[in-house]
Amino acid sequence: MPHSRRRLALAVPVVLSLTASLGFLPAAASAAPAAAPVARAAAADAPRLAYVVNTRTDHRTIASVKRAVVAAGGSVVAVYDRIGVLVAHSADPGFAARMRAVRGVRSAGATRTAPLTAAGATAEGAAEILTREQAAETARASAAAGASEPLEADQWDLRAIGADRAAAVDPGSRKVTVAVIDTGVDDTHPDLAPNFSASQSANCVGGRPDTSEGAWRPYTAADYHGTHVAGEIAAARNGVGVAGVAPGVRVSSIKVSDPDNGLFYPESVVCAFVFAADHGVEITNNSYYVDPWLYNCLDDPDQRAIVDAVNRAQLYAQRKGTLHLASAGNSNQDLAADALVDESSPDDSTPVPRTVDPHECLDVPTQLPGVVTVSATGVNDAKSYYSTYGAGVIDVAAPGGDRLYQIPDTPSKDGRILSTMPNNQYAFLQGTSMASPHAAGVAALLKSTHPSASPARLQALLKAQATDHACPASYDPDGDGTPNAVCEGGARANGFYGSGIVDALRAVK
Repeated sequence: MPHSRRRLALAVPVVLSLTASLGFLPAAASAAPAAAPVARAAAADAPRLAYVVNTRTDHRTIASVKRAVVAAGGSVVAVYDRIGVLVAHSADPGFAARMRAVRGVRSAGATRTAPLTAAGATAEGAAEILTREQAAETARASAAAGASEPLEADQWDLRAIGADRAAAVDPGSRKVTVAVIDTGVDDTHPDLAPNFSASQSANCVGGRPDTSEGAWRPYTAADYHGTHVAGEIAAARNGVGVAGVAPGVRVSSIKVSDPDNGLFYPESVVCAFVFAADHGVEITNNSYYVDPWLYNCLDDPDQRAIVDAVNRAQLYAQRKGTLHLASAGNSNQDLAADALVDESSPDDSTPVPRTVDPHECLDVPTQLPGVVTVSATGVNDAKSYYSTYGAGVIDVAAPGGDRLYQIPDTPSKDGRILSTMPNNQYAFLQGTSMASPHAAGVAALLKSTHPSASPARLQALLKAQATDHACPASYDPDGDGTPNAVCEGGARANGFYGSGIVDALRAVK
């Protein structure tokens, strides 16, 4: 089963447009990006790699390390002084080893295994665009049910967590922003435009934020993942299309997907966390893992440096008041197991199957300290067949969809999640990528109700309001007599559902 949480191939059926129908690695103090001049570059025809170099945070050390980068034939791309993270490029295969020998450097490593010019996007899964016929039937059902949005009858996920009723009590505060760290968001979509915050949006690809107009948007319609996620969080209740879990809060876009291959490299994610923190974002949604490694093993110097850099950035954001939520993954793996098989890494060159210890080889940012890890459920409140799980790892569960075994009684009878797409469209998708934004929406409602809550307090509130869901006696969704996964834990905390399934209505009461 594919591990991807976001790089999904676009299906091409008849489309509906609105006009046609309706803490374990030490993190240093705070960080603000200060770009250094690009130093001596490698030869134009030499293959270059990107690197993170993690240092002490005093100015003398950082200045010394910058000089060392240049002396080693590298170029400094970005410097995040207050967390001690430098992004560099070099064509020297021994560059990371040279940097690790520099005084004041804590870790250093390549952030990819293919040259910076590499291309070739992966395609895993498919989105199904809502057809005109489906939209018309759904609109009739929505009107008959008294729903405010034309496509709401197909949004079983809102009803499953009481988000439809919560909106009538409190749709969320416009003082709360959820940043979608993803493939970009089409803020021109009429369901997203009313709640979009351009001042808190950027393109962080490569490690430096670009805040120019529209830089945060998807490259093409095929980069739809972030737009879908944004709609699940905060699509407006404006009589158009769908509704989000928190239709009154603001949503922003921090684009981190590489234009050549669609991957989410560490330097881009570091930039995103720091940018979110420095621009007053209260919550980030992270429906991805940091490429090119599904699991980053701490005994590998390159992968350890990736964990160190991203962890410094996300902890900095937490200290500035930002709560992070992340998807658990779609491989139906037990993150609390003693060993897992990773067949997809590195995903920017040739994968080499390996057995890893998930306690020492981490899914980033999902398994970083303080990050809320979200598993997926379907319309029957059961774990989705694909959802990764793990006792002590999963914090909460939320609707992510299940098209095979949990079919809703809705007009489209589609067990996946309906949300916004680029170019004024809507589509069904499923995955823990969809579960995390549902939980992020509920967290935004809680932040609206408790504006002074710290990230730790907000996470505690999120767990407290969740509905307890005990382990099943046996998890055998395909009915072949063999359990597809084993749930460990009690009714109040277990590996499938964590502290329970999020509840939007309870969040606003």
